[in-house]
Amino acid sequence: MTKLKTTLFGSLALAAVAALASGSATLADHHGAPATAKVGEAAPDFTLTCTDGKAHTLSDYTKDGKIVVLEWFNVGCPFVVKHHERHRTMSTLAKDFKDKDVVWLAVVSSAPGTQGHGLELNREYKKKWEIAYPILIDEPGKVGRAYEARTTPHMYIIDKTGTLVYAGAIDNNRSATELGDVNYVRQALKQVVAGETVTESMTRPYGCSVKYAD
Repeated sequence: MTKLKTTLFGSLALAAVAALASGSATLADHHGAPATAKVGEAAPDFTLTCTDGKAHTLSDYTKDGKIVVLEWFNVGCPFVVKHHERHRTMSTLAKDFKDKDVVWLAVVSSAPGTQGHGLELNREYKKKWEIAYPILIDEPGKVGRAYEARTTPHMYIIDKTGTLVYAGAIDNNRSATELGDVNYVRQALKQVVAGETVTESMTRPYGCSVKYAD
């Protein structure tokens, strides 16, 4: 019996290490049930590892009074290229709000063998596009599915209380090259920083489909 318990414990420990290495995350609400993101409710907590190997936990930021922006990311998607290479939408916004207690995190939910997958690839583009914020790896897609992220980019804002207050598009132009005249994320961030209610809390996201595993 002792040998069986030891073997079982060792197997579980190895599984836990493997899960962490693959960038997976355990998501649950306060009652222990699987969590799904809904605007106006607590955002599902998660821990993911970024391209430099550091673990990032959502609740650590909100406990510190930070507002968190999540950006679903895929370097091969023309709409991501639009906002990182053709224009500096994301990096400019992250820089503009950095000193206002706003943390920006990109999330890659591309499965192995799909567009945008790969640690080295994302490291390369982080440097190429001079992205100053972390790119988190969600290879199994658990975090992406919990947030029901459908496109790259798909944007989310979580306020200091851990409540999801915005979900949707970055702006109002669905072109793969041109910017819109309304940036929904900038608009929402201004309101959140000012302690106001987000007036446009949900919009229709646009971009490439998130490349989840089948």
